[in-house]
Amino acid sequence: MSTVLAVLAAAMTAVAEPVYVGLDLEFGHQTSTSAEAVQRGVELAIAEVNAAGGVLGGRPLEAVVMPNRAVPARGVENLRSFAARKDAVALFCGKFSPVVLEQIPLLPGLEMPLLDPWAAADGIVDNGQHPNYVFRLSLRDSWAMQTMLEYAASRGLSRVALLLPNTGWGRSNAAAAEAYQRSHASPKIVSTRWFNWGVESLREDYEAFLTAGAQALIFVTNEGPGAVLVREVAALPPEKRLPIIAHHGIAGGDLVALSGPALAQVDLTAVQFFTFVGSARPQARALLAAAEKRYGVQDAGHVLSAGGLAAAYDLTHLLARAVQKAGSTDRKAVRKALEELRDYDGAVKKLPRPFTPDRHEALGPEDLFMARFTAAGGLVRVAR
Repeated sequence: MSTVLAVLAAAMTAVAEPVYVGLDLEFGHQTSTSAEAVQRGVELAIAEVNAAGGVLGGRPLEAVVMPNRAVPARGVENLRSFAARKDAVALFCGKFSPVVLEQIPLLPGLEMPLLDPWAAADGIVDNGQHPNYVFRLSLRDSWAMQTMLEYAASRGLSRVALLLPNTGWGRSNAAAAEAYQRSHASPKIVSTRWFNWGVESLREDYEAFLTAGAQALIFVTNEGPGAVLVREVAALPPEKRLPIIAHHGIAGGDLVALSGPALAQVDLTAVQFFTFVGSARPQARALLAAAEKRYGVQDAGHVLSAGGLAAAYDLTHLLARAVQKAGSTDRKAVRKALEELRDYDGAVKKLPRPFTPDRHEALGPEDLFMARFTAAGGLVRVAR
């Protein structure tokens, strides 16, 4: 009898072994809130999946958090380390496209699905790999640039300047802007300048844009340089304060806290694909309630990096379904199953077919809109 019990106990232990989900995020980056948002989205979804019985006959999902500090070499090492773990089924990336772009060449050899709830460079999904291991539920640079330029045109701003980071993300946006200009006469890009991370002043670039006759600034940035420019523009006379139309990366940190009172003095909008504020989706409301209960989030207007939270939540549920569909933790089978999922009604939107073999973008350009920051750091939709 003892032998039978031992066999049963071993079987139960095997069934309960976790299925691992990796989180390679920019923890350690001084001003980022996006890593925490993505982690929270994954954790909230995992809690729901596990409460409903887990996957593969009762196995729990378990998150493995690996900080990369926004350093590509760390991201590459994290990917290799996680791929060596037994029953590791997929890796979440963070907001820094340069980190993700360095990881992509390794994915086919490691047979590792990479789930993207934030990073926007077109080349992350358009990587030329067959099969493609990257699945994104976020915006991409070409859509973001189109939305920003169309928004400028809708406001009658026909002469714009581009301020871009000197990274792969910046170059992705430059290519997107050039492609848009080839088929649109307005707005015209009158000046393009580049900056490096850690910059302490953007005043010289801004003055050059004024000299070039720019009526607005298209700013591809994260929260740090974003706050630098906001403070400098707010210090200028009102007639010299150009509207700033920013990429969604600027919402990856607490811009309100970093900018201080200056933000209220500047006309700043940011392209987004999700906000809790004003959302009528029951799934989004339920997710917000769960975040309030588990993490003490006050209300929709206080959620920082909301898009990362909601996208990570939806991607985790999609991953759980793919693991179930694959019937195992075999990563090739999970990748294939992600392409075959149907009828997911998520926090971000309803997805009749989240991905296909030919389309690894869950969203489309029609899902983007412009938003302004609330006084607490959340986002409010202001235009398509």
